[in-house]
Amino acid sequence: MLKLNFPNYQFRFKSNENKPLIFDEIRKKFVVLTPEEWVRQHVIQFLRIEKKYPSSHINVEKQLKLHDTIKRYDIVVYTKDGDIAIIVECKAPKIKIDQQVFDQIARYNFVLNASYLMITNGLEHYYCEMDFENEQYNFLEALPEYNTK
Repeated sequence: MLKLNFPNYQFRFKSNENKPLIFDEIRKKFVVLTPEEWVRQHVIQFLRIEKKYPSSHINVEKQLKLHDTIKRYDIVVYTKDGDIAIIVECKAPKIKIDQQVFDQIARYNFVLNASYLMITNGLEHYYCEMDFENEQYNFLEALPEYNTK
């Protein structure tokens, strides 16, 4: 797989019916290794190792109801109190991060009310803090670490 703009992490791989699989430590199972999954697994390690978020506070690929449609978020990180701290939207490396991607995560956040947003294709990373009062997000240099929240 393509080298991403993250530190090097150790992953477990296997093959099933000629499909490459990668072990997801959060879901506790092997999942098909797509380009987007490669990014997702790097983000999980980034959150756990670099930002010190406990695995028990990270949730991966769950459904949410947005208006009358069912959507699926990539990663949500919870606070110690069970509130949603961060939503992460992962795209495959070949997908350009554009306004549509920001609009997508903003729509999800109408339901989830996270304090922070992260958008990445593995090569480019964007971090935002929500300003609910002014209904906008402000760009950050980095996400906060777990122990600083």
